[in-house]
Amino acid sequence: MTIVRPYRAEDREAVYDICVSTAHHGGDARGHYRDPGILPEIFAGPYLFFEPQFAFLLADESDRPVGYVLGTGDTAKFVKRFRDEWLPMVSDRYPPPQDEPADADGAMRHELHLPERMIVPELAAYPAHLHIDLLPGYRRQGHGQALMRRLVQALADARVPALHLALVTANTGARAFYDSIGMHVINVASPGRLTYLGLSIGPATV
Repeated sequence: MTIVRPYRAEDREAVYDICVSTAHHGGDARGHYRDPGILPEIFAGPYLFFEPQFAFLLADESDRPVGYVLGTGDTAKFVKRFRDEWLPMVSDRYPPPQDEPADADGAMRHELHLPERMIVPELAAYPAHLHIDLLPGYRRQGHGQALMRRLVQALADARVPALHLALVTANTGARAFYDSIGMHVINVASPGRLTYLGLSIGPATV
């Protein structure tokens, strides 16, 4: 039996582990990076630190986290806090890159030190964004939709009008899930390897 519940401070290590375990196109990123620990410092930690009210976990029968959804209600404010407050806390371990990225680790350091990449003009009407990850044994069972419902309700309560996410286009399995909950493509001038999806928030959104 699983439940969806709010994030608690003692869950941080488990969230970080889930992030690494699902970061390579939905699979384990260990073996693809020299130091996969950088991944949750980009895609999990700052959300837990700045906006834990938008962090929800899927927990198993022993209350062990096996999935999560993390978000921010205001991407522009989040980016500023990432720059001003988060980077000073992690830059000693992950200093700014001096050259163009030469491998996956370099690419992640570049992403860490360029939070402004999250500011995309075409996404202005979708101020919230999110990250959702489930361990493999908990997919395709309705848990992702349950997590999304909790986040959408929290964003609705905070009067956030819409959300977006950036999906690696090659992750076709995840794309099928987002299509199933009614997310739509947002056309972006230079999306690179990403596809941007949006969802308007209302009482019966998900």
